[in-house]
Amino acid sequence: MKLFFSLFPFLLFLGEIAMAIEEPKFELVETLGEIEIRKYGPMVLAETELSGEFGEVGNQGFRRVAAYIFGGNKMNEKIAMTAPVIQESSGKNSKVSFVMPADKDLSHLPVPNDVQVVLKEMPARKMAVLRYSGTWSEERYLEKLQELLTELKTRNITAKGTPLWARYNPPWMPWFLRRNEILVEVE
Repeated sequence: MKLFFSLFPFLLFLGEIAMAIEEPKFELVETLGEIEIRKYGPMVLAETELSGEFGEVGNQGFRRVAAYIFGGNKMNEKIAMTAPVIQESSGKNSKVSFVMPADKDLSHLPVPNDVQVVLKEMPARKMAVLRYSGTWSEERYLEKLQELLTELKTRNITAKGTPLWARYNPPWMPWFLRRNEILVEVE
């Protein structure tokens, strides 16, 4: 326990570093208890598709897209890391993506070396968001997803599309300091 308290200031410092990473801008439309309704503008994603177990595709997809931003592209250009890492899962099929920096559009991004990494534009959308801390387990994700969908249904808000799971922190961040969100598009 003594070790924890001696490391706690360092962990808070690491959290502050993580907060300095660019995140997608949004307009807060409404707060409904623990849920926020946000309006996001258009953005560009670097994305890869995978099949497999929930946790493994997240790790594999992260490595594949991270290779692209760390110089695995036709220009050998490093692209700034952003947060969050987004995972969209439907059964055994998943997509893992990074939002590209706001100052980059499709015409100003280098072509990925890996054909399994694609660049795509995401249109502006209105999203319901539930933020939580904790582990990155599939069970925790499903628990929080159900919580979000139940609250939306109770409020007669129609969700559409596949939910997105957003992870904002590096894997070495202690679970109790992690920022996670589940986002689902709403009408």
